[in-house]
Amino acid sequence: MESYNSYSKIYMSVTFAFKYGLSFTALTATISHVVLFHGKMILQMWKKTTSSLKQLGDVHTRIMKKNYKQVPDWWFITILILMVMMALVACEGFGKQLQLPWWGVLLSLSIALLSTLPIGVIEATTNIRTGLNVITELVIGFIYPGKPLANVAFKTYGHISMVQALAFLGDLKLGHYMKIPPKSMFIVQLVGTVVASSVHFGTAWWLLTSIENICAESLLPKGSPWTCPGDDVFYNASIIWGVVGPKRMFTKDGIYPEMNWFFLVGLLAPVPVWLLSHKFPNQKWIKLINIPTIAVGASGIPPVRSVNYITWGIVGVFFNLYVYRKFKAWWARHTYILSAGLDAGVAFMGLVLYFALQSYGIFGPTWWGLEADHCPLAICPTAPGIHAEGCPVP
Repeated sequence: MESYNSYSKIYMSVTFAFKYGLSFTALTATISHVVLFHGKMILQMWKKTTSSLKQLGDVHTRIMKKNYKQVPDWWFITILILMVMMALVACEGFGKQLQLPWWGVLLSLSIALLSTLPIGVIEATTNIRTGLNVITELVIGFIYPGKPLANVAFKTYGHISMVQALAFLGDLKLGHYMKIPPKSMFIVQLVGTVVASSVHFGTAWWLLTSIENICAESLLPKGSPWTCPGDDVFYNASIIWGVVGPKRMFTKDGIYPEMNWFFLVGLLAPVPVWLLSHKFPNQKWIKLINIPTIAVGASGIPPVRSVNYITWGIVGVFFNLYVYRKFKAWWARHTYILSAGLDAGVAFMGLVLYFALQSYGIFGPTWWGLEADHCPLAICPTAPGIHAEGCPVP
């Protein structure tokens, strides 16, 4: 602590600080929005599940129940118990290198469990997912400060567990509509998870050992794609939340205590939208104002850059506004197939570009949209007498 005070407190860039503020807003806005706009429906559905499952059967459910056997509950319970045990072994074993105690694993999974429903409602209605990464960092940062690896592990078990749960539910829902046998869907999901995790780990290991200076932006040639902006943000977060801790950042002991007001902003922001939607029920556009979606969309910076928002905006407006209005039948029939095709095309072209061009040092054109910061002096210190390479002396 003495070394920290004698050196300097952490100063974040405006965009980085704003990202955290919007993350605070998105989380509380999600809870508030779901309670106000969907709370009554959720209570009704819960009462039906506890009284009679037959009341929930739409045409798809009736067809599935008539033709296929459901996945036994013990399949899910067995997977859950095995994965929790493996997580506990990973954290408590191996010399406790991950720094996260057993209670941290259980707490992170509890946060994921409680958050899956409200975040799932927002994703189901908007295709936008609110993240738990910041709130999990905040919680473990207060409870267990000074442990960066514990902070990262807690965030992974809390945030990624929720992400994977929602992805799994989405796949099961798609299989439900496509009338795929539930047991087959479960097995395919399990096999796919094992294969995908193995491929991801192997690919990451290969890249880290084969690409010189990967993620070291200052040592890479100009235009290199291996700058790892997402991993850079992940590392910075582990320092901010794990080493320094939120107490020295977002309380009176730090520089950003006012950031906590974003929690209140998110909690209250959906209220006027809800009130106006009831005051003017004929104005359907009012209900389309979704505060969690707005907050999540803007909180992508960093690591998202201007080129991402430009392409997202162009494609989104063209297909979901112009095509939807002019060619609604085509949109209803082909949009999701086109979306899947574009995703697959990006993955395929990524492989082609790497092996055909990037592996030979050809990284494509450099233009302003790829630049993270158009002010080269923004990273320079401003305190008098402090000198950094490439920066003027204040």
